[in-house]
Amino acid sequence: MSDEQSRITALEELVAHQGKTIEELSDQVAEQWKVVEQTRQKLDRLTERFLTLEEQTLDAPAITKPPHY
Repeated sequence: MSDEQSRITALEELVAHQGKTIEELSDQVAEQWKVVEQTRQKLDRLTERFLTLEEQTLDAPAITKPPHY
C-alpha cells in the first residue's frame, strides 16, 4: 500500500468515526429535546395550577377582627 493510499484510508476511517459520533450526538440531542419538552409541559401545568390556586385565594373572604374587639 502506498503512502497516499494509507493516508486516504486513514482519512476514510476518520470520516467514518466522525459520522458515527455525529449520529450519536444527534440522537442524544433528540432525547434531551424530548426531556426539555416534557419538562416544559409539566411547568406549564404547574403554572396553571398555581395561578388557579392563587385566584381561589383571592376570592376568599377578608380576615376581619371578631366583633368583641
